[in-house]
Amino acid sequence: MVGIGLCVAQENLLSPNDSSVIVCPLSAKGAQMGIMRTEPYIWTTWLTKLLVGEEFCEWGAWFKTHHQSYNKVPDSFDRTAWQMEHTALLTDILGGLESQQYAIFLERQNYFTARGKQSGITIGGQPDLIATKGSYGLICDAKTGQPRPSDHIQVMIYMWAIPYALRQYSAMSFDGKVIYRDHEIEILNSAINEPFINNLAKLIQRLGSADPSRKVPSAIECRFCQIANSECPERIEYGGEQEKPAIDL
Repeated sequence: MVGIGLCVAQENLLSPNDSSVIVCPLSAKGAQMGIMRTEPYIWTTWLTKLLVGEEFCEWGAWFKTHHQSYNKVPDSFDRTAWQMEHTALLTDILGGLESQQYAIFLERQNYFTARGKQSGITIGGQPDLIATKGSYGLICDAKTGQPRPSDHIQVMIYMWAIPYALRQYSAMSFDGKVIYRDHEIEILNSAINEPFINNLAKLIQRLGSADPSRKVPSAIECRFCQIANSECPERIEYGGEQEKPAIDL
């Protein structure tokens, strides 16, 4: 782990607590506009793609950090099929670790929220699996899609946050694993270094600020963003695959 000064800085950023919300006023038509949080709340996966440049529109994460029950676009994602595939992979991982005499903690057992003592920003998350053996800890996340750098960052955030957010792990440092269907990637605790912590902390502070983060609307990012254009007028609606203009080369 990094030096004591950074550990103190992390503790100033995080301490267990839940965020709360207030109801926004009705619109002129009487429709509910949504719920504004009384304090900023960040779910771990809102950070991951921004940290590695897979996404650039920080405003979307900023908006979710400060709002709840906002208008969303219809979701065509087959969540049932994904959940079945994810559960099957997680069951395989579980069996392998149990055979090595690890104590295993799954999904909701690992849910955490942690609130900054000074910033008032709360972070939430839920690792797929935490395995312990003596003083050694391992955090695993099962991924059924194509490998992405943000998958690694997600596990690294858990490795950083869990010892501060869950008291039973306060004296433990963790390694991590991202486990795909055909391979796995190990992440050593040494990856939770000063540059990583600094970049993470700066992003958390930007999203937790009352000042809106930058908007970077694009057809690709907006296509996978849940926030409706009633909340974000700059949203670019995906119109399907378009015929590309020919270029003489």
